[in-house]
Amino acid sequence: MLRFLVVAAALALSTGHALANGHGGGDAPPPPKPEATTAPAKVVITKQGPKLVDLKGMTLYYYERDTTGKSSNCNGKCTESWVPLPATTDARAIGDFTVISRDDGSRMWAYRYRPLYTSAADKTPGDANGNATTLQWRIARPEN
Repeated sequence: MLRFLVVAAALALSTGHALANGHGGGDAPPPPKPEATTAPAKVVITKQGPKLVDLKGMTLYYYERDTTGKSSNCNGKCTESWVPLPATTDARAIGDFTVISRDDGSRMWAYRYRPLYTSAADKTPGDANGNATTLQWRIARPEN
């Protein structure tokens, strides 16, 4: 009887140990990493109301001539003053943010189908020196 109890206890301990390690035959592979779903911009509240900023806090703008939602009208020399918000080659749309292809083959982010840019005139997060109404550039706002 004592031998039976010793064997039963040994089996119980080894089974518990095996179950604690997953399947008892080594470590299970880690679960797959979830796909990145981070939006390329966020909303901040200012005295002038909410506005969109990139992940570094720089003000985002849109160009009124960008109307198709599929392309940018700011190319070449224009991008020296208005820097497209870049998207990686594997970036995917998330919420109101979409990805469009540029004339040079690069990709950029758009908000509600309006391409987004930062202004070279903005030097620090929170600056809004690029709001040029006469040139048809506007601060991107969540209601745009």
